[in-house]
Amino acid sequence: MIKLESLKKKEHFLLVLKHRLINNDHFSIYSKKNFLGDSQKNKLYISFVIKKKIGNAVKRNRIKRKLRAIVQKLSKISGAINLNYTYIVFGKTKSYKEGHKFLYEIMKKEFKKIKN
Repeated sequence: MIKLESLKKKEHFLLVLKHRLINNDHFSIYSKKNFLGDSQKNKLYISFVIKKKIGNAVKRNRIKRKLRAIVQKLSKISGAINLNYTYIVFGKTKSYKEGHKFLYEIMKKEFKKIKN
């Protein structure tokens, strides 16, 4: 089972934010090759960020939970998410209203782009 590990330090966030961006109406994904010393095969370094402009805390947390659940589901499929990368996912307002299946398909496509 792959464990989702969040980034803790500001420097790590800044390093990832300077690299590759994939953007759509529902979320943005920043990715960078793993730079952390831990190269364990069962850890996925990923953080979920929502701006405070997007509704109240309940709405922001719901978006995070949706995106986190989708990534957890994708991580169980071999080859869907490249574990050699560190990711930051920025949720947007539209992802609050969309269904789980719709977001799952979009996220699956976006992570394939990063893989290549």
